[in-house]
Amino acid sequence: MSSSGIADEKSVAEIAFQETLELLEWPRLCEYLATFASTPQGCRNCKSLVLPKDVSATRQCLAETLELGDLDLELEGGMNFQGVHDLGDILMRCCKGGVVSGEDLLKVADTLSSARRLRRQIDDQRSRPVTTALLVDLATLPELEQLLKFGLEEGGRVSDRASEKLGGLRGKLQGMRAERRGVLQEILRRKGSILQDIAIGDRNGRPVLSLKAGAVDQLPGIVHGSSASGNTVFLEPYVVIPLGNRIAAIESEIKSEEYRLLGEWSVLVGGYFEPLEHLSQVMLRLDLALARARFGAWLGGVPPVLHEEFDAPFILKELRHPLLVCQYLREQGNAVVPVTVEVGPDLRVVAITGPNTGGKTVTLKSIGLASLMARAGCLVPCVGRPSLPWCSQILADIGDEQSLQQNLSTFSSHIIRIGRILQAIKEKPGPCLVLLDEVGAGTDPSEGTALAIALLSTLADRARLTVATTHFGGLKSLKYSDSRFENASVAFDSVTVTPTYDLQWGIPGRSNALEIASRLGLDSRIIENAQELLGPKGLDDVNNVIRGLEEQRQRQQVAAEEAAALLARTELLHEELLSQWDKHQQDSEELKEYGRKQVESVIREGQKEVRGLISRLREANADGETARRVGQRLRRLEVDYRPQRRRSSQKAWSPQVGDRVRLLALGKSGEVLAISEDGLHLTVLCGVFRSTVGLEDVESLDGLKASSPQSVIKVQSRMSFSNSSAVRTASNTLDVRGLRVYEAEAVVEEYLRNGVGPCWVIHGIGTGKLKRGLRQWLESVPYVEKVTDADQGDGGAGCSVVWLK
Repeated sequence: MSSSGIADEKSVAEIAFQETLELLEWPRLCEYLATFASTPQGCRNCKSLVLPKDVSATRQCLAETLELGDLDLELEGGMNFQGVHDLGDILMRCCKGGVVSGEDLLKVADTLSSARRLRRQIDDQRSRPVTTALLVDLATLPELEQLLKFGLEEGGRVSDRASEKLGGLRGKLQGMRAERRGVLQEILRRKGSILQDIAIGDRNGRPVLSLKAGAVDQLPGIVHGSSASGNTVFLEPYVVIPLGNRIAAIESEIKSEEYRLLGEWSVLVGGYFEPLEHLSQVMLRLDLALARARFGAWLGGVPPVLHEEFDAPFILKELRHPLLVCQYLREQGNAVVPVTVEVGPDLRVVAITGPNTGGKTVTLKSIGLASLMARAGCLVPCVGRPSLPWCSQILADIGDEQSLQQNLSTFSSHIIRIGRILQAIKEKPGPCLVLLDEVGAGTDPSEGTALAIALLSTLADRARLTVATTHFGGLKSLKYSDSRFENASVAFDSVTVTPTYDLQWGIPGRSNALEIASRLGLDSRIIENAQELLGPKGLDDVNNVIRGLEEQRQRQQVAAEEAAALLARTELLHEELLSQWDKHQQDSEELKEYGRKQVESVIREGQKEVRGLISRLREANADGETARRVGQRLRRLEVDYRPQRRRSSQKAWSPQVGDRVRLLALGKSGEVLAISEDGLHLTVLCGVFRSTVGLEDVESLDGLKASSPQSVIKVQSRMSFSNSSAVRTASNTLDVRGLRVYEAEAVVEEYLRNGVGPCWVIHGIGTGKLKRGLRQWLESVPYVEKVTDADQGDGGAGCSVVWLK
């Protein structure tokens, strides 16, 4: 094969890939990414993002994204690229011997300073090994930075201290200007009567005075102009002209000296072209990595796992179309319905069927953009840990490219693009993702079906995965004859006659053309005639089977969600019981240990005092009085340390009128005649003796102490309290958006078990499925009093307030 032929094949492959990027709207996604760049050069490179050429480069980019994303969260205020400038043109001019301005040289110095600061923040071999490796050979040239900042002032002006000659010339210039100003001020004082204004003006760099037109001959000088009315003449007095000429000469010398210094510094910068160019590239790479990290966090993305194997699976759970997510976040549009893609290693072709406007093309673009983002080292907007092969090529045929100028029909444009795709796959073997929209459409249905089957069979042999949308019934049966094929469909609600945008696997979809036409207002007689013409029994049977499979899948999905919710609640209850048991055991052990230490302490104190009493009795001068006192103390110790009989406190006893009680002070029983209103005092008849005693002074005949009544405080207030007085705070607000119903139930139940007062649950509006599921579950919770919508300022219908009993 000739070299020109190879070049032609490569150009065709490149054309096919560029067409794919346009069809998937990749440049539009790059525009969103560019808004997160910190520098102008980073913004430009994001808009024309270059995809890595191999899997190792992709993994390098992803590691940089994750490391800088974590660092951005750790640093207060995040990472800051302020002071990093684009040095490309500056370095090129310096390298070629040109002289750049002081402002450009200051950009070089600021970039060196900022690079040194960023290196200190990033440099951590353990936490950030990949980005730290980028900084190993980074030269920040502190001597060059100090030289430039010493010689240049803010704004790029060459400083007086840059050279002794420049400082002397500027000092001399300042003195001569002051001398000239003094001469002119003296003229203003002496000739004030012939002047229109006492201010010193400027014309063409020369100082002038504003004289009256008729007084020009009274002050010799050079006229540099007049006012529009002609009443004022601007004149430079002869007396200051020599001074002005000397000032102009000095200014010329100063400009020459400044140009000489700028030239020296430009040559010095040009001599460091390679390290400065390397530094600029590293700063750009770090800026791109930070932009990818911030963009991914904004999308709610997660890092993908990329595999080099050809038959690696595609696992993308709850994938959301990146551009729709961006549109939702920027414009607060409709919530994005996620799709789940799980393709095993043996599957090669997925045929997606279903109604128009059901989301088939959006699914194609979501898969394509997710693969491109993973290859670029970005985070993918899905949940879990997405896994997919590194695709060397992502090729697509989406949309209608009908062209009257090129004499191309819809079918012809599809065939030409598919031809490029086949040629690109032949040229670059390896894992390849192919996306085909309405494959075989635009021609006779029977021939289109045959062509689509042949094309998909060919792609099953060559590409890693082909995802095709179609309305052809013949493609729905391919999975039953070839295990490499699988069916998927976009769901359709037959009740509301609208698509739900959910992707269902394993079930072919119905086109629902007649239902959609009826919903769009087509004449009902036409719909009825179409149904009669569609009447072959076999087709009805197939549609009935598909409808039955869809209903069965929905029932299984509901049952699976209920089982998952029950399992989550059971696990939470089990963990709670274990936690309470552990706490009880720990408290019991601590109580026993505390009691043991108390007993030991009491015993030691008693032993110590008894030993002291014994030693006093043994003293030689101990008399009878000492013995008597010691005996009294020993009796008191016996009483104090005698084990107290514990009364049973398990039964609560409350005296009633007519009960027999024992008076502790007398040791006799009596009858309760009356009880005070607060329940703390009793009137007791003991024999013929009537007395009022406290509740603590009596006990039951079987030895039970009376339980104190609960005190009730009655407060009268004219204020009325309602549920609306509760205040929403961060501690009583739960955000369950994005969770499934059973996951949200588990989160809310965990809070309600430990919380006090009302709880605000943010679930959003969306399709309303999450809100309805939570409301139905909360109605069955016994300790929930009611559930209401929040006030408009707290979220309205998108937030529910749960009130506890």
